[in-house]
Amino acid sequence: MPTVQKTVMIIEDEPDAAELFAEMMRVNGFRVIKMFSSTPAIPMIAQEKPDIILLDIMMPDISGLEVLRYMRREPELAKIPVIVVSAKSMPGDIKTGLEAGASMYLTKPVGFQDLKQAVEKVLSNNHTA
Repeated sequence: MPTVQKTVMIIEDEPDAAELFAEMMRVNGFRVIKMFSSTPAIPMIAQEKPDIILLDIMMPDISGLEVLRYMRREPELAKIPVIVVSAKSMPGDIKTGLEAGASMYLTKPVGFQDLKQAVEKVLSNNHTA
């Protein structure tokens, strides 16, 4: 039975960073959806139900933390793993991200190997058979 391609949604307002993450994910065989702001991302998450989300915190409209909190309140979105990828690297920022429901918190800049391992780890932890 062929494996179904997994979908990653990247919510990142910096086009260069979004494309870099997208390329890293494509190399690993993911279907990529890029969103450059939080507001349109919310209905898109509900529509697409991606396998995993890479989420920036500092967004021009709604904070990534608000997106995360919203998802965790919605029963059909609550189980989607979210890796926060943010330039906010203070222990308090990381704690806030994890408390909001992040599966993992990575600080920018993120290397290819780190991102790949984080995604694999989160997906394997989240695997529902």
